Amino acid sequence: MGYVAVKGGTDAIHNSQQLVEFYRLKNATTPLDIKQIRSQLRLAVDKVMGEGGLYAPEYAAIALKQAEGEVFEAAFIMRAFRTTLQRRFYSETINTREMFVKRKISASFREIPGGQILGPTRDYTQRILDTSKATETKEEVDQFIKKFVSKINNEKLEQIKTFGKVIDLLKAEGLLKDRDENEDRSLVDITREAIKFPAVRSARLQMLSRAETGGLMAMGYSSMRGFGNVHPTVGELRYGTVPVHIKDPSGRVRYAGKIEVTEAEMISSVSVAKKNSIPKYTIGYGLCFGQNDTKVICMGILDSTMRNPDNTLPANDQEFVLYHTEGIESMGFTKHLKLPHYVTFQSGLNNMRAAIERNSAKELEQKQKQMNESPVFISNNG
Repeated sequence: MGYVAVKGGTDAIHNSQQLVEFYRLKNATTPLDIKQIRSQLRLAVDKVMGEGGLYAPEYAAIALKQAEGEVFEAAFIMRAFRTTLQRRFYSETINTREMFVKRKISASFREIPGGQILGPTRDYTQRILDTSKATETKEEVDQFIKKFVSKINNEKLEQIKTFGKVIDLLKAEGLLKDRDENEDRSLVDITREAIKFPAVRSARLQMLSRAETGGLMAMGYSSMRGFGNVHPTVGELRYGTVPVHIKDPSGRVRYAGKIEVTEAEMISSVSVAKKNSIPKYTIGYGLCFGQNDTKVICMGILDSTMRNPDNTLPANDQEFVLYHTEGIESMGFTKHLKLPHYVTFQSGLNNMRAAIERNSAKELEQKQKQMNESPVFISNNG
């Protein structure tokens, strides 16, 4: 977060903040309840948590309310709030094989362990504006919930267990590329250490998990269009809850709670350089807070592209991808252009004026020289 508010003009800044609050409240509508935001704007809350780098749905909802629904600004607020918190524990490695699955699909295989589970998604619906939402009432909401819950088979729900992964099918057939023994698999905490290029995979995945969804989508899309070398297939995409464990000071591992995450494993083919070499598949990985299919799919694409650095392809260039998908930093740098640049601009302006004056003087000097060198003709009418 390289850019923050400047000091100076205190009264004007204070009045501006008051004006923001007035614009938010001027129509005197009923204040949004935080529970409403968490429930009915859950995907926006998930984005704020992911880009803010802090799993705290209630605080994300507050940030959204404070920022009037501006996801960038809300994520900035969350990222700033996160820096004030004391870090007391590091969680144990999360095992997504223990996920309580709410959504699980594969575009690679029709039959997968546990079957395809569409879950909550708009992927298969028509994008038609539902104007009935404008007159939705509490009674209608209660009626819908009652009707939906009555269809749930609680006995079957209790029988649901974790499912095997699609990549296990590929591993069993020996179709996955072996792990590169030369790859640096050290763990780097990008919140404590400045990123260095070439970046290790753990740092790249951390940055991608906090990156702005639209930025990731643009980069991932560019790879599929030829500005990268990866056009993968969704091996498996999962959304659900996973348990989090921490180790207490005595060394005992304790259950801390559960969080919602989305995970994607993207399958790409590996080009074979040598003759008689056996072709294999490789996996690009993505994981983020909450439900965000687009983000994890694009994470998986870019994870694959950046494992094969190529500065001639934008999507394969680590620095290009990681710096330009970092939403908070990008927004800060862009918005800092609105801050006073009087000194630098006036300096440039003075230089430009001086250059124009020098050019004008030079042109005048050349005209005078041409006039002095021109021959004089005298007419003789007599």
